[in-house]
Amino acid sequence: MRKLKLTCDSTCDLTPELYERLGVDVIPLGVLLGNDLRRDGVDVTVQELYDYVGKTGILPKTSAISEYEYLERWKPYIDDGYDIIHINISSSISACHQNARIAASELKNVWPIDSLNLSSGSGMLLLKAAELYESGMEPRDIAAELEQVKTKIDSSFVLQTLEYLQKGGRCSSVLAFGANILKLRPEIELKPDGSMDVGKKYRGSAEKSITDYVHGRLKGRDDIDRSLIFVVSTFVDREIVDEVKRIVKEDYGFEKVYETSAGSTISSHCGAGTLGIMFYKI
Repeated sequence: MRKLKLTCDSTCDLTPELYERLGVDVIPLGVLLGNDLRRDGVDVTVQELYDYVGKTGILPKTSAISEYEYLERWKPYIDDGYDIIHINISSSISACHQNARIAASELKNVWPIDSLNLSSGSGMLLLKAAELYESGMEPRDIAAELEQVKTKIDSSFVLQTLEYLQKGGRCSSVLAFGANILKLRPEIELKPDGSMDVGKKYRGSAEKSITDYVHGRLKGRDDIDRSLIFVVSTFVDREIVDEVKRIVKEDYGFEKVYETSAGSTISSHCGAGTLGIMFYKI
């Protein structure tokens, strides 16, 4: 069986422990704080990002991984006899996948996967790839299987503020103003083409809107694979996250519950207080 190396964009938002266990090489996107270019997950924290926005009122810009950066990270593995499967953030959201495909065309045995997802929804594909490899599947076949698996990921999150989407040009000022006046907490869901859309809208405190969102996403469904679920958040109170983990395990029967935190790239678009759940559909 050919050797396999898993790589991914820093937007996959798995824990350091999971990355280490799976042997994943994480390639950072750029985060620009004014004229200061940082690397997601390397030399910028989410707290620094929020402090910058609070001080300047300006949303940091994020930059896609370049073709050169992909080649620089991948070539040593190829020279050492590895095949590579790389997981990209949705091509509807970032140019990373386009750049990865161009870079891969200059090498052999590199398969960039457009996850059609973001955050830990993309990270789920790393877990699946490792599982398939451990079962004895060849890298080429794993890449083909992931193209099918990615269509079964259900990803969504609920926001406590539209400020960051508004500053990033993904939400109109009128919508943001109306949502704030009515105290609406919108659900954002990933569509099958990997783009984002507004789903249900919730009201009330952070705790109420988040728990209502979780029940609203899961209750009454018979198309859910309950083997695992990811709970990903950014600066959500510990008590709320623990309650969500209890709900998905005790009320909805998920066997494995992974808790992760959104990195700087994802956090720069959603703002503090965001929580999402990601799982597979049957």
